[in-house]
Amino acid sequence: MTATDRPATDLEPWARALLRCPVTGAALVDGVAADGSPVLVSTDPERPLAYPVVDGIPVLLVDEARPAS
Repeated sequence: MTATDRPATDLEPWARALLRCPVTGAALVDGVAADGSPVLVSTDPERPLAYPVVDGIPVLLVDEARPAS
């Protein structure tokens, strides 16, 4: 299994489904940052934001959000 095959977090599926972007309220999907680290990306089409995942824990703080590329 490669890094792109694994989910960004080890959360249970029911808990993962509850996560939302704190800025837009959009659902979050797994992604990979330019440096290869896991991120959660907002599905908001007008303002997609990426949030880092540190040691399997999503950091859903507004100050940590970066524009998704």
